[in-house]
Amino acid sequence: MPGEPRHALLAVPIALIVIVTVVDILAPPSVHLGPFLVAAPAVTASFAGPWTTGCVGALAVLAQAVVAVVRTSLTDLNHTVQLITLILISVFVTFFAYRRERHEKELTQLRSVATAAQEVVLKPLPHRIGPLRIASVYLAAETEAQIGGDLYAAARTAQGTRIIIGDVRGKGLEAIGDAALLLGAFRGAAHRQADLSALVTFLEGTVSSDLDDPTAPEDETEDRGEAFITAAVLDVPDDEPALHLINCGHPPPLLVRGGQVRLLEVHHPAPPLGLTEFVETDLSAETFAFQPGDIVLLYTDGVIEARDRDGTFYPLAERVADKSGKRPDALLAHLCKDLLHHAGGYLDDDAAMVAIERMPGPSRPAEPQGRLREADRAARTRS
Repeated sequence: MPGEPRHALLAVPIALIVIVTVVDILAPPSVHLGPFLVAAPAVTASFAGPWTTGCVGALAVLAQAVVAVVRTSLTDLNHTVQLITLILISVFVTFFAYRRERHEKELTQLRSVATAAQEVVLKPLPHRIGPLRIASVYLAAETEAQIGGDLYAAARTAQGTRIIIGDVRGKGLEAIGDAALLLGAFRGAAHRQADLSALVTFLEGTVSSDLDDPTAPEDETEDRGEAFITAAVLDVPDDEPALHLINCGHPPPLLVRGGQVRLLEVHHPAPPLGLTEFVETDLSAETFAFQPGDIVLLYTDGVIEARDRDGTFYPLAERVADKSGKRPDALLAHLCKDLLHHAGGYLDDDAAMVAIERMPGPSRPAEPQGRLREADRAARTRS
């Protein structure tokens, strides 16, 4: 809570002390309002630190002493008991305020570390890569979380751009760990594997080897045996109006062209990563037209499986068609707002979306991976 609102709230317990003191002095002898002074330090402890709480408690004790002197004396049994009780409660709530403030500092440190770790795992995508304009968004279902089991990344190659979006089965830290594993493998191999099929094969091997870790405990191995990752991997060349796609059990991307929306459904979808040992696998890429002005929307099942109060799934294709003329960033901003409104402000599952637009005009030459990272870092510094 910012400092100014806290200072404004401090007026509440002080006003309470003043009011109780004045009324208690003016009240008939049979009326005693001193016990209400306990509320002043108790209220202060809910929003202020131990020093402020202690000062308010001391002020309340002083006010009780003034009431005692004015009405009878400090040695009066009734006022003596009230003073002792007020002192004890003030000490207790001051200690409570100390513990609460210390806990808040620990939470702040943990959040800062978690935020830094999450930014390393799920790096923000640059707004422009070669001839592509890109926008991305992540809506985490877990409270206070920024990422979960959904993932996306982009990598520059000598011929174009490669993009992945995926969804790890499950939630929690294990899902984040699996997402980090796949993202690391993709970033490390995307610009080294010349063929998209070879890249997906490498990713499958990485995921499968982690799921089959023989050093994991037996009970954990049983749970990991049911884990898998759905993913869609795209290769967008710079020099041709097309994209190459391998879909591993992931929801098919949407292609927006001239106000029309259609699914990019592959004829031979591959099984999710981590399940190829159980299913016959075809990791060949399929090609789709991707012309200047087209937008491809990648998304996870948390988007299309979001329900409203009546249990109706979110009609993503319909909502995209309504806003088909927007740029990727404006389109995602509209979809995020509309999705949360449809789901009543809360998502049961993580949701991620990536919108990719091929820019009109001549394609820019491919940029080396290192140079792209330096340019992206410089852009963030300027912003």
